[in-house]
Amino acid sequence: MAFEKFTEVVEIKEGIVKVKNKESILKSIDELIFDAVFEESDDIRTKKLLIIKEIAKEMGAIPSSIQGLYEEMGKNFLGFTVPAINIRGLTYDVARAIFRKSIQQNVGALIFEIARSEIGYTKQRPLEYSACVLAAAVKEGFIGPVFLQGDHFQIVRRYFEKDPVMETNYVKGLIKEAIEAEFYNIDIDTSTLVDLSKETIYEQQRPNFENTARLTEHVRNLQPEGITISIGGEIGEIGGKNSTPEEARAYLDGFKEVFKGEKGLSKLSVQTGTKHGGVVLPDGSIAQVKIDFDTLKTLSDIVRKEYGLSGCVQHGASTLPEEAFDKFPETGTSEIHLATGFQNIIYDSKHLPDDFRKMIYDYLKKQFASEWKEGQTEEQFIYSTRKKGFGPFKKEWWSLPKEVKEPIMQELEQKFELLFEKLRVVNTFDIVKKTVIPVKVPVKIEI
Repeated sequence: MAFEKFTEVVEIKEGIVKVKNKESILKSIDELIFDAVFEESDDIRTKKLLIIKEIAKEMGAIPSSIQGLYEEMGKNFLGFTVPAINIRGLTYDVARAIFRKSIQQNVGALIFEIARSEIGYTKQRPLEYSACVLAAAVKEGFIGPVFLQGDHFQIVRRYFEKDPVMETNYVKGLIKEAIEAEFYNIDIDTSTLVDLSKETIYEQQRPNFENTARLTEHVRNLQPEGITISIGGEIGEIGGKNSTPEEARAYLDGFKEVFKGEKGLSKLSVQTGTKHGGVVLPDGSIAQVKIDFDTLKTLSDIVRKEYGLSGCVQHGASTLPEEAFDKFPETGTSEIHLATGFQNIIYDSKHLPDDFRKMIYDYLKKQFASEWKEGQTEEQFIYSTRKKGFGPFKKEWWSLPKEVKEPIMQELEQKFELLFEKLRVVNTFDIVKKTVIPVKVPVKIEI
């Protein structure tokens, strides 16, 4: 009986999922994804999420690698910056809003991503995230490649110093889990290991490029037949000092020497003045941040013209003022990562009930009291920790009434529309279709 809702709309024969009737899928997908996400049995839950993923592929929403588009961008910048959106809460609803707007604006160059840290505090393993995004694509009628990305698959320095093998194996395991969930875009971040005690920039970057190379080889060994996973590297830990051309060249030259394989990196994340989540002032507002766009342009030109990469990646940008976003395509930035700004819209919406917001804030003040730094105002503490209010209350967020969620999604859609226009990804569906050939990777599910 556990799969009754699913077997009403699909046929599973010899482990292969076939959709019986597309109209019945559209009517039931809301219920199916909720049922899958909140299934108590881990084994049954996994199978339900896999079925939803297969339904999406049958309906034409296919997990894909953005590699082909980025190779084209590496030859000649295409004039737009690809938004990579992290969804921390209300994932199914937010993804639906993104797909609605992308269909309206004919957007194909768009990434859905989740970081190593977010997987933990939002309680979304890769398979769940993948299934929620793909279910949203089904609901909104999106047909085409869907780019799912592992963001900041990072080596944590303090863990690495304690036990480098264990920490590396953890990241390798996360990569394997993500690829099995059909994340065909992976950002490897070993910039945390840069050793500034060394005399030369090349030797400072050595722990970074050597570990990136090994993890890239791991990705290549796991990628399914017919798919070249798009892999990103990083030289500047976000929130630190701005990156330099010398660091970019040292890292990429070192990677090229160490890496054993044909296809290496497709992009490079750099630091240009931002911090994840922005800088919070005592009243809870966000300080204006000055991005070094000259550095971003210089580095994007270097990695594209000298190394054939798509360009540079900008992190921590969602809280920037609206007028800043026009500059990313102008500087040749290939990708921009956006997260906290959308979280802020959800939490700060006048449509979110005050008692619901208070319930989460009270939980945060009690549960994370040890993270309340000396001199930090309550507004600053709440702002820095409220991202951790999505996971423990996932079901409560999901179960908010329609009259609450719909106007919040409308607020988000306005933001997505503005970003898509400023990043110039409107009408990019055709170039994506031309450069990316979706591959359906077979998955067998026994129920």
